[in-house]
Formats: sequence, C-alpha cells, structure tokens
Amino acid sequence: MSADALSDPEARLDLAAAITAALEQAADPERAAGQQRYMKSAMPYFGLTSPAFRAVVGPILRDPAYRLRSRDAWLATIEAIWRGATHREQWYAALALARHRPYRAWVDSDAMPLWERLIREGAWWDVVDDIATHLVRDTVLAAPAVEAPRMREWARSDSLWVRRAAILCQVGTRERLDQELLTDVIEPTIGDPDFFARKAIGWALRDHARSDPEWVRRFVAGHPDLSGLSRREALKHLGPLP
Repeated sequence: MSADALSDPEARLDLAAAITAALEQAADPERAAGQQRYMKSAMPYFGLTSPAFRAVVGPILRDPAYRLRSRDAWLATIEAIWRGATHREQWYAALALARHRPYRAWVDSDAMPLWERLIREGAWWDVVDDIATHLVRDTVLAAPAVEAPRMREWARSDSLWVRRAAILCQVGTRERLDQELLTDVIEPTIGDPDFFARKAIGWALRDHARSDPEWVRRFVAGHPDLSGLSRREALKHLGPLP
C-alpha cells in the first residue's frame, strides 16, 4: 500500500466513519432482527430497506468532501469499511464504494484479488452476487484475455462462492457474452448438489436465453446431467424442450 493511501485521512477515517455514523442513525432495530433471521446471517443488520440504504449512503459517496484522491486510497477505504464492519450494511457500503461511478476506471484486473477475497469472506449470496454481477463482470468485459482464464480457474475453486461468482460473471452482458466461457465455468459445477451452485447455473443460462434462446436450449439438451433446478431455471421463459 502506498504512502498516499496511508496518509490520506479520507481513506483511513473520514468516509468510513461518516458511513457508519449515518447507518447507525438510520437504524431500525425491529426490522434488523427480521432481516438477520431472513438472511440467516451471523452478522447483525442495522435494519435499513434497500431504498433507505441508498438514501443514506449515496449522498455521502457523492459528497466532494469525501472524494478519494487515488486508487490506493479507494482500495484502502473499501478494506477499512469491510474489515471494520459490525453490521452487514457496512459490507454493502464497501461494495457501493467499490462500484461508485467516479472510481469506475479502477475496477480492473489488479483489483480482482480483492474481489476474490471479499467473495470468500462474505460467503453468502447477497455479497457474492453483487460482486460477481458488477465488479467481476465489468472486469471480464474490459479484459477478456486476462479474465477468461481467471474465471476458468475460479470455476474449479475449492470455494462454492468463488465458483458461483465465475458462473454469474457474465449475467447481464447480453450479446457480449462469451458462450465458450459460459460453458467452461458451468461444467465443473454441474454435479454439485448445493442449492446455490445449481441456482447459479440456472440463473446464468436463463439470463443468456434473453439473447440466444436456441443456444440455451441446445446447452440444456446437451447436458442431461443438469439438475432439475438448473434445468427449470434455464428454461423458465422458453418452455420445455421438444
């Protein structure tokens, strides 16, 4: 980490503290208890709805007083918010900072080791899916020569959640999707009995069916070992195979 990141008070204190204070002030303890039960989370919630979360965190991220001056400061602040989190919304805030538009140029291959670590540490669908379908996806699109091989490695990871991220990394890419890569990241997980693995496969295929339904039909027909869940999800808007 550079001296700039270490000396930048925004990276070390200001932004992280402002976000935490605002979340604490907006907390709804009654709602928080229900959220924690629903998400089966060991980490508690402050109890904000998604619109309330955006209304609290968005203005802080957009405030020029908290603008981060360098890539290192941005990375350091993401890590500071993440590692200092006592409540799950702080993790969400770290990811909101990672995705914030002014820092989009810094979402690149050099940041991928951090995203993988957050996937492993977050290890649940709310965190993993946000990272996979935004931060990882954007990097795969921007640097396919580097990231397609990385996704093939992730697809064989010891971590279910890293594998799920690889499967979902092209959700939303429409006509830009690499079908060979989609095949290669799905096939190693087809036999996994875990619900989240099977659901990810179905979601990725269902999303691609919007752009190339015939390819998805051929894929499903050519992989009879797909789970019933993956198959149903993939064909959800296509109808049964002939």
